[in-house]
Amino acid sequence: MNANTALIWLIALPLAAAPLIYLVGRLSLRASNNRRSPVVAWLGVLTLIACGYPLYFAGQAVLAGAPVELAVNAIHLRMDGIGLLLAVVVLLLGAMVMLFSTAYMAGDRGEEKYYALLTAMIGSMIGLGCAADLFNLWVWFEAMAITSYMLVAFYTTHPASLEAGFKYLVQSATGSVFVLLGIVLVFSQTGALDLLEIRNAAHSPDPVLLLAGAAFLIGFGVKSALVPMHTWLPDAHSQAPSGISAMLSGVVIEAGLVALLRALGSLSSVASAWGGLLLSFGAVNMIVGNLMALRQTQVKRLLAYSSLSHMGYMLVGLGAAMAFKVANGAAGGFFHLFTHALMKGLAFLSAGALLYTLHIARGDHDPLTLDDLNGASKRYPLTAFALSIAVLALGGLPPLAGFMSKWQIFVAGAQTQNLWIILLVIFAALNSVLSLGYYAPLVNRMYRKTPSATVENGKPTPKIMAVPIILLTLGVVIFGFAPAWINWLTAPAAASLLAVFGG
Repeated sequence: MNANTALIWLIALPLAAAPLIYLVGRLSLRASNNRRSPVVAWLGVLTLIACGYPLYFAGQAVLAGAPVELAVNAIHLRMDGIGLLLAVVVLLLGAMVMLFSTAYMAGDRGEEKYYALLTAMIGSMIGLGCAADLFNLWVWFEAMAITSYMLVAFYTTHPASLEAGFKYLVQSATGSVFVLLGIVLVFSQTGALDLLEIRNAAHSPDPVLLLAGAAFLIGFGVKSALVPMHTWLPDAHSQAPSGISAMLSGVVIEAGLVALLRALGSLSSVASAWGGLLLSFGAVNMIVGNLMALRQTQVKRLLAYSSLSHMGYMLVGLGAAMAFKVANGAAGGFFHLFTHALMKGLAFLSAGALLYTLHIARGDHDPLTLDDLNGASKRYPLTAFALSIAVLALGGLPPLAGFMSKWQIFVAGAQTQNLWIILLVIFAALNSVLSLGYYAPLVNRMYRKTPSATVENGKPTPKIMAVPIILLTLGVVIFGFAPAWINWLTAPAAASLLAVFGG
């Protein structure tokens, strides 16, 4: 299979499978007198596994130093190191979530919609990572947004779920208007939509193009959960099914960040301040995320706010690379994107497993609170251990993956030899310590407290849920001990970023 064909199949497979999954689900319901079948879940899993085949061939070309480019009428696709990284992360975490959901969503009303929308969202994110012009970047961005809206509000009989979905819809739609405004301003000044053509046409500081960059920062910043454009995030994460919470935190906000990097990259010659702006947002995200997480009593809201903080670390690494041309900053930022997907995916799936056994399997949809976790290790040792590994890695405890990716970002900051960046690195390190103020008590509850009544009355954990949890736990540990094993993926992504921003 040649690289161009592989790229087509990589994006087309999940998008074509989505309506098929829905149709098979509806037909199986009709044939079995409204009894739900697990076939739709396994169709989703098999689709994502099948995507690994074209990903291999497309990835081989990218790693050989030849980005895969494809133009189909008005659709211009280009997979470089960043697109490859996003595709790998999306498919990896998507497969784990799909496998986890086979038990978590079993028998739920609208199960076929869930798997169809999840598969379509995954295809949309892969397309977004490969978009080579502003209009199609916006189209893929909107496709990802629309599918994620419906997944956030999946529990349509719960008012809190509908409220979270509506808030997410309104804020994301507002962000989309800003993105469209930015596209209009860029086109009015350059007459181009292709990212490379825009970069070649936009050489001098142009107030209109600076305004376009600001519009992109706001528009894509909503989806990336940049403070203060983050207010949709805690409600969406806490009310969505746990697998979708993992996707929102692990890849959706990162896909928004990739879209932002693509858009600002086309305007890289217009101003040198884009990197500095990302560094500023990174500092704000870290402190706001940590301070808000400290106040939470619901586990999923706590994890949601911690995502703000981790987006901050990515912004610091990528911002340092953009502003000071430090390759380690870009590699560290992308390494943290990868490790965050593993860590936050593991955290949400572990919390989801506890939510399922302690509440959902008993017929209620109450949120999982910190008090519910008291003594959880006595009854659910595997899930408690996995959640502990996830949050301690997120807190930067060595030698887990989160420490290694943060350390690479800190080293890159020191390499700039800039006093303000070094102070920012110290600030980031202190924030990492601060995050243990809400991660460590969570672990303490599970291991040192008497089991709560909720734990005592909990149901057994379905065995299939343990598979993605174990695999993600291994990933968090392995990439902590051997961070160089992921260099093959982060180094090309870093090179792609530096090529755009004059590295």
